[in-house]
Amino acid sequence: MTIADYMAAANAHYYATRDPLGAAGDFTTAPEISQMFGELVGIWMADLWSRAGSPAFHYVELGPGRGTLAVDALRAATRFGCVPLGIHLVETSPTLRAAQLARLPEAQHHDEVDALPGDAPLIIVANEFFDALPIHQYVRTAEGWRERMVVRRGDALAPEAGSVPADDAIPPVLRSKPEGTIVETTSVSAAIMQRCAFRLARQGGAMLAIDYGYSGPAAGDTLQALKEHRFADPFADPGEADLTAHVDFTTLADAARPASVAISDPMPQGDWLKRLGIDARLRSLSAAAPARADDLKGQRDRLVEADGMGELFKAIAFTAPGWPEPAGFSGDLE
Repeated sequence: MTIADYMAAANAHYYATRDPLGAAGDFTTAPEISQMFGELVGIWMADLWSRAGSPAFHYVELGPGRGTLAVDALRAATRFGCVPLGIHLVETSPTLRAAQLARLPEAQHHDEVDALPGDAPLIIVANEFFDALPIHQYVRTAEGWRERMVVRRGDALAPEAGSVPADDAIPPVLRSKPEGTIVETTSVSAAIMQRCAFRLARQGGAMLAIDYGYSGPAAGDTLQALKEHRFADPFADPGEADLTAHVDFTTLADAARPASVAISDPMPQGDWLKRLGIDARLRSLSAAAPARADDLKGQRDRLVEADGMGELFKAIAFTAPGWPEPAGFSGDLE
């Protein structure tokens, strides 16, 4: 099977059978590290909503984990009168749906973005969502470009170049790369992004996507597995580790462009959080709980600094025609 089919099947089983988050799981996301992350997403949302004229809207989150981000964001937004008509979570894992409903009993679940309501603007948040979607991988061989497949070798699985020519799948600027080069594409991410963008164009609203990745086109093998907070072999124990790949923000932007939405440049997560005021929030929380000051500073640093998530993770925003420019993507750092 293709890498994409393998990744889709493995992650479907993985997410359906466990809560993968936190110290007892396999990985930790930004909302689980600190409440400051979700609160600043909520302030970002409330500011945009206010400058758009305070319209009725739906809050949407794609792949919302345990619901921690939504709880923190909506709590912060509510302080500014920004209260959505409804909370809509796009999630297929029964285990995570249960965890989300325990924190957000009023939320409605959907299997896909096409099922979202169409009666009001949408403010969509996708934090570490796109990285878990299936990717295709292509490798340059002596005979040309071929799609990488997953094959059985004895009792193990391993990647191997297929036999069908795949030169047309490679961006023109990368086709002359040397033998052994790997290129990744993700039609699933592009399709979901485009559906969201056309929803924004029709209904109004905005989308904020935060993930780890790069602005392509670029070459390289970024498929990885995490198990118990350590890197693992992606082809060992399928369905028992979290499979992800770096997100190409150029692919997301190109997919959204036909909808005529405004698209920000990708911004390093650290810079985005500083522009939104994470250091002011840190000072406020530390003053209220001095005994926690060191822990709070450590949380802030993990989210913001280059040796944490600050550089590798990036934010990108998509806004409907007529909506204002979202905060955090321009201007001086705090």
